[in-house]
Amino acid sequence: MSWLTRLLRIPVGRVALAVVALIGLTALVSLVWTPFSPRRADAYAAWLGPSWPHLLGTDGTGRDILSLLMAGSQITVVVALGAGLVATAVGVLLASLGALTARPVREAVAVLVDILIAFPVLLIAMMISAVWGGSLWVVVWSVGIGYGVNIARVARGELRRVGRADFVLAARASGLSRGQILSRHLLPNVAPVFIVQLSWSMAAAVLAEAGLSYLGFGAPVTQPSWGLLLSELQDYIAIHPLSVLWPGLAITAAVFSLNLLGDALREATDPVLARGGRRPQTHTPGVVA
Repeated sequence: MSWLTRLLRIPVGRVALAVVALIGLTALVSLVWTPFSPRRADAYAAWLGPSWPHLLGTDGTGRDILSLLMAGSQITVVVALGAGLVATAVGVLLASLGALTARPVREAVAVLVDILIAFPVLLIAMMISAVWGGSLWVVVWSVGIGYGVNIARVARGELRRVGRADFVLAARASGLSRGQILSRHLLPNVAPVFIVQLSWSMAAAVLAEAGLSYLGFGAPVTQPSWGLLLSELQDYIAIHPLSVLWPGLAITAAVFSLNLLGDALREATDPVLARGGRRPQTHTPGVVA
């Protein structure tokens, strides 16, 4: 049974995968079509409620909220994928250096990770954006590197645990290089850990981008963003509360679905769970066991 089949057998996995796929499909469709132009303002259509032409209503400038949400999904997908890939690359690199290299290098990497993890990711992203200007790629790289350090911290201990297993010791005795041991034995056995951390990083990246855009440090105002839309509408929440609901629901759905999908993927790809076994309970930083 493949991991995809096992994933589809998990109810939460099916729902989360459907929501993530819907967001990705919306981003693709919005590249070629939206009900109205996201930049089209119509003073005569300001603050319209949900109706047939405007299914989610309009904002104070007459822009169609559904069209803004569809266009904003592009930034959500780019940030989630981009920051997730950067975080995974940084996490794998630092975790591998911290688990397989000589003791002085391991200690240096451990100190570096402890220093970097002490700085809040959002604060670093705000500082970089203030220096280099609001840019989507600044958000992707700063958030990706920040959460990559978190991945390294969790995965380093797991790599070292697997590295003491008998089959890894036998591989070393057979003359395999550290790179071969890492690619053939270590990474495949800790893949579920990376998958869960990757999904959490993608969810955190979506939330971080929304927060940065809300504060004015995210994507430029010329690019529709869920966080930017939420920032623009929240001043009118007392008068038009329904308009603020839609971007908030979109951000919440993206973050929750990515987190739930990661948990389902971990269960579907874990070889022990796939055989019907049970893993012992372990403590993860930030999570109550």
